[in-house]
Amino acid sequence: QVQLVESGGGLVQPGGSLRLSCAASGRTFSDVNMGWYRQAPGKGREFVAISGYLGTTLYSDSAKGRFTISRDNATNTLYLQSNSLKQEESATYYCQVLLYWGQGTQVTGPS
Repeated sequence: QVQLVESGGGLVQPGGSLRLSCAASGRTFSDVNMGWYRQAPGKGREFVAISGYLGTTLYSDSAKGRFTISRDNATNTLYLQSNSLKQEESATYYCQVLLYWGQGTQVTGPS
């Protein structure tokens, strides 16, 4: 059974950085796409970035240039990095693989 466990959330200080991790287990992940989504209170879940199994990456317009998605297939871990998080990007960030979702990790941007 596939399990996804996100970590790394918390309060991001002005000028601070964010690095989220998603530990995946239950199968091989080197042959599937892996992605990050986020959901702010009262809003729908929105796409942030995806890491393709062939090495490609795709970002939402808002994430492009400010977020970096990466993966380590040796450890089945997906990452999301940002060095310029905005306050309005405070949300629960979710990892997604195939039809599976993690439980999410809460991120609060700088006020």
